[in-house]
Amino acid sequence: MTITLVALPGDGIGPEVTDAALRVIGRVAADGGHRFEVSHHAIGGSSLDRHGTPLTEEVLRACRGAQAVFLGAVGGPAWDGVPAALRPERGLLALRKGLGVYANLRPVRTHASLSGVSPLKPERLRGVDILVVRELTGGVYFGEPRFREQTPQGIRAVDTVVYTEAEIRRVLHLAFSLAQNRRGRVTSVDKANVLETSRLWRETAGAMAGAFPDVRLEHLLVDTASMRLITSPSSFDVLVTENMFGDILTDEAGVLAGSLGMLPSASLGEDGPGLYEPVHGSAPDIAGTGKANPLGAILSAALLLRYSLRLEAEAQQIEEAVNRVVDQGCRTADLGGTMGLEDMTQAVLAALQPAVPQSQRLKRTHHSSKEQ
Repeated sequence: MTITLVALPGDGIGPEVTDAALRVIGRVAADGGHRFEVSHHAIGGSSLDRHGTPLTEEVLRACRGAQAVFLGAVGGPAWDGVPAALRPERGLLALRKGLGVYANLRPVRTHASLSGVSPLKPERLRGVDILVVRELTGGVYFGEPRFREQTPQGIRAVDTVVYTEAEIRRVLHLAFSLAQNRRGRVTSVDKANVLETSRLWRETAGAMAGAFPDVRLEHLLVDTASMRLITSPSSFDVLVTENMFGDILTDEAGVLAGSLGMLPSASLGEDGPGLYEPVHGSAPDIAGTGKANPLGAILSAALLLRYSLRLEAEAQQIEEAVNRVVDQGCRTADLGGTMGLEDMTQAVLAALQPAVPQSQRLKRTHHSSKEQ
C-alpha cells in the first residue's frame, strides 16, 4: 500500500522531532510492506519568512489531498514582533480550520519507570490512563469580533467566545463513543457557573448521555478539574472540554507523564486527513542542539497509523518500542537524562519488533488464557 503524507516540520525543534518520527514510521511501514510518499512544506514562522504568511493556500491544498498530515511545532520569539494576524500560531489555527479537524485527542499515560521524574508522588501516578478530547475549531481562539480600541480610560481589548450546539454535540459524541471502548466514563469540563457557552455545553452533554446508557457522565468545573488532575488523576477516563480549557489542561497533564515531550496528539474531523503533532511547542532555546525529546512526535506517528490508516498492529509496534526504551532507562534531558534526540531515536528503532496482526494477538491471548 502506498500512503501519501504531508510533513510540516515548522519551527524550532519541529524539524528535528519530525525527522525522528518519519524515520520510525518509515521503518514500520517498510516492515509491513507499505510505502510512504512524503512531501515537506513550510508552516508557521518558516512560512512567514519565505512567503509572508504563516500558511499558504498551496500548502493547505497539499494537506487536503494527503491521507494524513504530520506537524512538528510552530512559533518562537523570533516572530514576537509581527502583527497578530501573521503570528506563526495563526497558521496552525488556519490549518485546523481548513482541514475541519474539530477534535483533538491527547492520550496521557504514565510509565512506572518515570514516576521519579514527575513532581507528584508515585502513588498518585499509578494507573493513570486519560484520553483528553479537546474541541479544536471553536471557542475564543476563533471568536469574532476580536479587536483593540483606544478609549478615554485606556486601551480596551475584546475577544469573543462562540460555540454552537452542533459544534458541541459532535465533539461530545466522539468522546462518548471513545469511552465505550475504554472504561465507560466521560468527564465533561466547563465553567457553567459563569459562561453562557459553558451552560450550553453542560446542557448538551446531559442530553447526549441518554443515548449512551453504558457510559457514566460527570460534570466538572474547569478549576475543579485542574485540581483533580493533580490530586487524583487516575479517576479520569475520557475528559472532554472546549478549546482553551483543553489547551491548558493538557499542558498541565504533562506533569503526570514527566514531561510535555512525552505527549502525542491526533486531530480528527468527520472526513479528510487527520493532523498529528506532539503536544510540546517549538522550544527555540534547544533548537539545533540535538537535546529535544522525540518520543512525543514518535508516539504521534503511532496515532497517525491508528486513526488515519487503520494500521493498529503497526501503531502498537511503535508504542511498545517506546515503552521498552523508557523501561530500559533511556532518558533525554527533559526526563533527567543525558541522551540526545538521535540516541533516543536510534534506541526506538532498535527496539522495534515485527508487528503482530490483531487476529494473531487475539489467538495468542485466547491460547494463553487456556494455559492458565
